[in-house]
Parts: sequence; C-alpha cells; structure tokens
Amino acid sequence: FFWQVGLRVNHICLPEGSSKDEIVNEILRLNEDPNVQGLALDLPGSLYSSKVLNAVKPEKDVDGLSDVNLGRLVRGDANDCVVPPTVCAVMELLEDLDGKTVLLVGAGGAVGAALQCVLQREGAVTMSCQWRDPQLQTKLHHADVVVVGSTKPEDVPVSWIKPGTPIIICSCDLLSEKHSNDQQNNRAAENTIGSLAIAMRMQNMVKTMERWIQSQQYRKWDLHCLKLQPLSPVPSDIEISRAQNPKAVDVLAKEIGLLTNEIEIYGQTKAKVRLSVLERLKDQPDGKYVLVAGITPTPLGEGKSTVTIGLVQALTAHLNVNSFACLRQPSQGPTFGVKGGAAGGGYAQVIPMEEFNLHLTGDIHAITAANNLLAAAIDARILHENTQSDKTLYNRLVPIVNGVREFSAIQLARLRRLGINKTDPETLSEEEISKFAHLDVDPSTITWQRVVDTNDRFLRKITIGQANTEKGFVRQAQFDIAVASEIMAILALTTSLQDMKERLGKMVVANDKKGEPVTADDLGVTGALAVLMKDAIKPTLMQTLEGTPVFVHAGPFANIAHGNSSVLADKIALKLVGEKGFVVTEAGFGADIGMEKFFNIKCRASGLVPSVVILVATVRALKMHGGGPNVSAGAPLKKEYTEENLQLVADGCCNLQKQIQITQLFGVPVVVALNVFKTDSPAEIDLVCKIAKQCGAFDAVPCNHWSAGGRGAVKLAQAVEKAANQKNSFKYLYNLELPIVEKIRIIAQKVYGAQDIELSPTAQSQVDRYTRQGFGNLPICMAKTHLSLSHQPERKGVPTGFILPISDVKASIGAGFIYPLVGTMSTMPGLPTRPCFYDIDLDPITEQVKGLF
Repeated sequence: FFWQVGLRVNHICLPEGSSKDEIVNEILRLNEDPNVQGLALDLPGSLYSSKVLNAVKPEKDVDGLSDVNLGRLVRGDANDCVVPPTVCAVMELLEDLDGKTVLLVGAGGAVGAALQCVLQREGAVTMSCQWRDPQLQTKLHHADVVVVGSTKPEDVPVSWIKPGTPIIICSCDLLSEKHSNDQQNNRAAENTIGSLAIAMRMQNMVKTMERWIQSQQYRKWDLHCLKLQPLSPVPSDIEISRAQNPKAVDVLAKEIGLLTNEIEIYGQTKAKVRLSVLERLKDQPDGKYVLVAGITPTPLGEGKSTVTIGLVQALTAHLNVNSFACLRQPSQGPTFGVKGGAAGGGYAQVIPMEEFNLHLTGDIHAITAANNLLAAAIDARILHENTQSDKTLYNRLVPIVNGVREFSAIQLARLRRLGINKTDPETLSEEEISKFAHLDVDPSTITWQRVVDTNDRFLRKITIGQANTEKGFVRQAQFDIAVASEIMAILALTTSLQDMKERLGKMVVANDKKGEPVTADDLGVTGALAVLMKDAIKPTLMQTLEGTPVFVHAGPFANIAHGNSSVLADKIALKLVGEKGFVVTEAGFGADIGMEKFFNIKCRASGLVPSVVILVATVRALKMHGGGPNVSAGAPLKKEYTEENLQLVADGCCNLQKQIQITQLFGVPVVVALNVFKTDSPAEIDLVCKIAKQCGAFDAVPCNHWSAGGRGAVKLAQAVEKAANQKNSFKYLYNLELPIVEKIRIIAQKVYGAQDIELSPTAQSQVDRYTRQGFGNLPICMAKTHLSLSHQPERKGVPTGFILPISDVKASIGAGFIYPLVGTMSTMPGLPTRPCFYDIDLDPITEQVKGLF
C-alpha cells in the first residue's frame, strides 16, 4: 500500500525488551536523519509514555500523539497538526454528530483527549468514563454513540447499551491488527476501525510529506527586528554591541527560511550554514546583488563595512525589504596590531562584535592548519627523496598493508597525469617507478610559505632545516599572515566542496628541476587539506544590531589576493532574500583594487552579475586627496579636517570622479554614499553630492547610520532600490584570452591611469614561464598599494603620466589568478610601537573582553 501512494517506508525493528531510553535514542537518531520525513510508532502499550511520544519531532509525527501536536489540535491549528489515525478512523464512521452524545469508554490518554477534542468540534456532546465507573450503565443508556477504547470486561452485559446504538471499537494494534474482543457482533466493527486507522495513518504520512515538501520551498521572511535606542554622544563600539541583546541564532535562521538541518550552531549567536540549502533553493530566483566599494582610502578609514551594515539595517528594519550583508572575516593580525575591530562601527555593526573579531568559528585556524600541513609535506618530500633509493622510496610510498599493495586514489590520479595507465603496483617498470616516486622539487622555486595569523615581522625571512636530523637541507623561507594563504583565496572563490577539492589539488607549490609545476595533488595531500577545510567552507551566520542577517565568510588579503568575502555566502544569501531582496557585500580598499578584482575575478568565478555599486566617500578623505596635510590614525586632526574648507573638498573630488569612472567601465550604476562626520559642514556635504552627480553617479546620499543606525541610511537604501532597477550593461574589463602582459597593461592604463607598464626581467621571465605552463588565460589580481591609484602611496588625488613598475609576477593556480607585484608588497604585517593589544583585556569576573574597539 505504501508504495502505491508514493511512500518509501522503512520498518525498524528494535530488539524485544528494549527500554524506553533505547527507544528514545533511536527516535532522536531518526529525528536528525534528513532522509526521514515522517515517523510512526508501533510499540507495546506499556511503552507509550509521554517521554517516548514527545521524543518524536512534531514535524515528523504522523501519529499525532506528541504534546506539541495535541496542543495544536486543541488550539485549532488544522494546517499545522495531524489528527491521530484512530481518531480519523472513528470520525470516518460517524456522520451528523451535531447535538448527539458520544460516550468514550476506556479511551484515555492522548488518543482519548484527541477524540474528545475532534468530536466536540463536530458538535457532539462527549462523556468519558472507565469500565468500572459506577454510573456506567446510566451513561451507556443515554449515549447515542459508544466508542470503546479498551477491552470490555465480561461482567458488563451488552444489554446495557441501547439497541441500535453505534458501537465503535478501536482497541487494536494498527499494524498487526491483533484484536482482543472475540464477540462476533463486534468483530466487524473492530476490523473496520483497524483497517481504516491504517489507511488514515497512510493519509497522515502523505500529509506530513506534503508539509515537508512545502517546507523545502522558499518562503517569505518572518523577521522580527531588534529596536535601537541610539545615545549621544555615541559610545564605543563594544559598549554599543553589549547594550543590545541579540536573537538566538536558531531563531534568526528560522526567520529567514533556513531549516533546522541546514544550520550547525556555535554557541548562542553564530551558526554555520550547510551548503545543502543551495540545492534546496536551486530554482529560487536570486535577489539583487550590491557591492560596496570606496574612494582611495586614507589612514582615517572611510567606513565601507559600516555603510554595508547600515544599508541592510535600513533596507530590512526600516523599509521591510529582505536583505543580507556578506562580510569578510577579520584577521587576528590587524585586530591586535593597528586596525582593531572590523565589525562595522557605531550603531551599524555586527554583534556580538568580540565574537566577530576573535576566532569566530575557527575558519582561519583551519586555513592555517591546512596551509602548514602542505608546507611540511613539501620539505619532508624533498628530504626523503634525497636520502632514499628509488626502490626504498617506492616501497614506502606504496607499502604492503595486510599482505596487499595498492595505490591510493590520489596516487592513481598522479599516475594518469604521468601517462602511466597501470593500477597494479607490482607491474611498474624501474623507469616508471622513478618517475612516479620522484617529484624532483627545485628548492629555489618553492613559492609555498608557512603562515600564522599574527603580525610577526621577524618571520618575514627565516632559515629552516637547521636541526641535525634534517641532514643539512637548509634553505631560506618565510611566514606570511594566514589570510594571505592561497587556501584563503580558494575558500573565497569556491562554489562547492567538489570545486574546493579540485582547486586545492591544482595549487602549484614549486617547479621541478625540469621547470614543470609541482602541485598539492602531486604531493598526495589534497584529500587531507579538504578534510581540514570541510567545516570552513560553510558560511557563518550572525546578525546586525537591528537583528538582520549577516554572513561572515573568508577574508583574503586585499593587497595580494582579491579582498572579497566568499562566493558561497553571496550565492546562499541571494537565494534566501528572494527575488525582490538585496545582498550587500563589500570589496577591500578602493574601487581601483577591491572592486576591479570583484568584477574581473570573483564575478567570473561565481557567474553572478552585480546590480549596483555603492562608492563610499568621506569629506575628510576628499580633503586629503585635495592636498590636505598627512594624517595618522590616533593622532589629533589638523584644522583643515575639522573646519569648513570647500576648496580642499572640491580639489579632492577628483579622486571620487576617477573612482566613479572606473565603476562605469564595468557598466554598473553607481550610488555615492557620503559617510558623514560631525565635523562636516552642510555646505561641504552638499558640494560632494553635487559633484558626484555631475560626474555620472546615479545618486549621492549623505548617511548618518554610524550615529543613528539603519534609520540614518534610509535615503541611501531608497537610492539603491531605484538604481537596481536601472538598465545594467555589466561587462568585464578584459578578455581572458589576451596575453598576461596585455591584461596587466589594460588594468594599469584604464583603471589606475598609468601611461604604461614596465616589467622587470624577473617578472618577464615568470610571465613567459606561466604562459608556457598553460596558465596564461587566468584573470589578473594586482598586488599594489591601496593608498594611491599609483604605485606610490604618497601620491593622492589622481596621479597621471606614471609608469607602473611590475617587479615580479606570481600565480595562485588553485585560486585561479595571476598576481603581478607592483613594487614591493609585504605579506606579513608588523606590529607598531604601540599595538592595539595594550588596550585589550579580559575581566576575570565577568569574562568580558575590554578595549577591543
């Protein structure tokens, strides 16, 4: 029968004598099995306790006997509950109950309660009693219908029941149809109720399945935003964060349409989101895709993250539009070094901000572990190849285990790449053994470095292998900061677990002595790297101060890598917000770096098309670009920045104009968000907005979200909504098939404004090598200072006529880009004289973090 109605049923038989706890444990296991949509119990009567019945998840309860389901039944939530099968069967046999008296004899417990509720809803008057009730005869005599729930004692004569009174006996086992009353005149009714109950249970299973299918579909958000009460003056970020009481993350997840089995909770306020949601919502149209970029940044910071958070707070909490913010995870290096927190600021930030800034869900630690495992594998392989014969090396690489010698899957893949189509380790020739066993890494070409998530300048150049056990294989190496690892860039660009594995395997770590690339696949470490990254690939769900959702995922170095959060977070968010919603993500540094890489690298990897670019500017930064004096973080501002100076602002708007023009190269509408500070005069604000519109911006809007929360960014949100409906002619800046040098030249001239480029002999040699190795059709990821459109940080405004020097060219083959180095770029920041950690402390009583930002 089950197959005929389209159900696949597994009948699980527990050992006879199983305890209630053992039954509950099995139920809990089935609750968490995503392949089980409904759960029916067929147990001895003594085991039907509330503990067992309530162990079944309400959404999987096809018997309808849990307290939650019964409560919904009593409340009248017909669409949100199931009626117990026996009750359904009874009701099928009864007609026109209005005003009739129905007596329930021996029908107690959950079934009895459900029967009374449904009968009364149909207009019946119900009475209930046990067989030993002194008033039984009288009650039987007055009953219009008798429903028997347990075996009738022999000493209760049938004559007590009025002739012609319908008697329904439902004291049967649904699955086995065992019957306890052998009186022939009742047998037909008893069989009927048993068979009907089985049919009703199947009907409930179908209903449960329909509800499950419906739950898998996209549904409108039921988001309850958190209220803000901004104070003046604005307290510190951490004080603001602590003053707000965030929603439990499972509540937030349910509000935005995530299912219970799609989240993995980390504490009260953050959760990993499983990639299975993409498959569930694959047919759901995407929302609008918004990028927040900025003018050329200054040491004062322009507030892109704050604008991102303020905008989604405005969209969702004040305009009732579904929106998601997608941010990078901050590195511990800047947090304890110079920058401090990176969760936004003021009344536009992610909470809890200390969790956002410290460890989060351990993704950066996973990247560090994977990166350093690969680094260790490289040096260990060189040592073993140099100290063992071919035969010994081969026997250890392919050992005999339990009398069997066989290649692992990744070794078979390496054999295929070498053109050796053999699967039996015993059949390789000496030449093939040597070819397979020796990677012949040229130590001078190793590009893979160890990483640590701390600003440690003395690790910029190190010597490794000095212990006697390393037998003299000493070489110079270095540490990078963890977020500069290619694995971080891969995490940000990957589109699935399979895609991540393939990218990890393609990572080139060195060349062999013939000049051919050596990959992680060649070292046999790809599977292990994927295992270390299996949880890191899932985006982390958090919330803003106003209770709107945020994804925090990946944090690639914006100078060396592409400086954007993950493709996966964006893709999931675009499905969750729905067709009319917005996903707002942020690009690192100015539009010339972060936005250009977002379009040419991230959008190529994701296939997503942006709807709007928001260009963040500040009056004080424009003044600096207009020729204002140098500033440094933490130092008092000079009067040029605290007093009205329209000429400086006008002069500095040349940088804003250039960044608008860069955006227009890609055919995307641009809205300028002027992040307002209390030192800005109304005339300065009006001037910037006027010039921005004259330069081609769709709109330019002053924003006060730092001091007012989402309410201070409502006008920006409205401008973004309008801009998103404009004609979009998005295009890439260059064709991937162009030569590497030509792609570099296009970026230098069209984006930076350079006259031309100049490659060093080292850079040209690398270009030739990558082209020969087949990597010439990858996009370009320029490694350049963020403090100027040029390669010289001190040149503000819009430098022109300069030659852009390319000192070296490197490649992240797994991530999928070539990165030219413009001048010298450090991949390991250093600590300043007075790092941020001087102000960071822990209260040992409350365990609260102090001084983070």
